[in-house]
Amino acid sequence: MAEFEYGPVELYLVGFEGDRLDQGTVEALTELIDAGDIRLIDLLIVSREENGDVEVTEVEDLGDEIDVTRLTLEAGGLVGEDDVAEFAEAIAPGTSAALLAIELVWAKKLASRFNQAGGIVLQTERIPAPVVNAVLAEAEGE
Repeated sequence: MAEFEYGPVELYLVGFEGDRLDQGTVEALTELIDAGDIRLIDLLIVSREENGDVEVTEVEDLGDEIDVTRLTLEAGGLVGEDDVAEFAEAIAPGTSAALLAIELVWAKKLASRFNQAGGIVLQTERIPAPVVNAVLAEAEGE
């Protein structure tokens, strides 16, 4: 069995004030990409106007407002209109978010090895970091 070209991809919605991606988020992504920990498959900026309208900006259309030249998309086009509509519900009016499709490189390796061994991943579920930390902190306090 061949190794997968892409591994599992997770969608992240990262909120920020205003209508543009901040430099700190770009630097964090660049650091993880450069280290080989993730591959950035797709990235959109989704803004919700005060009246509820949603505006989508492709990362390559950000212009000179912020340096995104080191953010290379591996594919693009993976995040669709349905994804934007679903995730936009979590964006407060007057704010924006980056909707990222991120491949976790270790997960690609793991999925490839399972596949080579004849295994099939039937289901996965991500527990958000704040939930994990809160539950474990509470458990330690007992």
